[in-house]
Amino acid sequence: MILIIGLGNPGLKFKNTRHNLGFRIVEEFAKKNNFPDFKFSRLRPPGFGGQAKKINSLISETNIDNQKIILAKPQTFMNESGQAVKLFTRTYKLEANNLIIVHDDIDLDLGKIKIVKNRGPAGHKGVQSIINALGTKDFIRVRIGIKPINNKQKTINKIENFVLKKFNKEEEKNLKGIIEKAVTAIEFFLKNGLEKTQSIYNMI
Repeated sequence: MILIIGLGNPGLKFKNTRHNLGFRIVEEFAKKNNFPDFKFSRLRPPGFGGQAKKINSLISETNIDNQKIILAKPQTFMNESGQAVKLFTRTYKLEANNLIIVHDDIDLDLGKIKIVKNRGPAGHKGVQSIINALGTKDFIRVRIGIKPINNKQKTINKIENFVLKKFNKEEEKNLKGIIEKAVTAIEFFLKNGLEKTQSIYNMI
């Protein structure tokens, strides 16, 4: 079983912002691979007792090549992503090796992909929340660049505000190809493993 989680913020206010690129990639992956519609889950994991927090995520699942794949879009806010991820891993008894986090990355130019494992959050608060909740950073991340290609990160005044902005018209034109590339990279990983995927997609 593989759990693929796209990070983002819930609500129309944040739709199509840079910080919600993880949502869009997971949605496109679901569409391309004929997943059922996402449904809201309030599952209470066993062993958490009456005060257990609910998963609070949109999920969809199917089998690909005889392997169960679960897609999720946490409906917590980005900085609290770890709450949902921890409940998922406990509910399905998943090891970190079976967890893929898809998220935006301000350190990478728009369209650049980096697939990493056992790496620090590099300032991404959603990833930091997951590391804190799981007590490990030993999971796979698909990092998707959102930094304007002609703009140095130091010229972006407030990163917190920048990531909540929508892509401009020119960037939005390129997003279809960027999202498709990310989806293809995830598909390739599921069939070929981490090292081979890194050797191809981290070099593009």
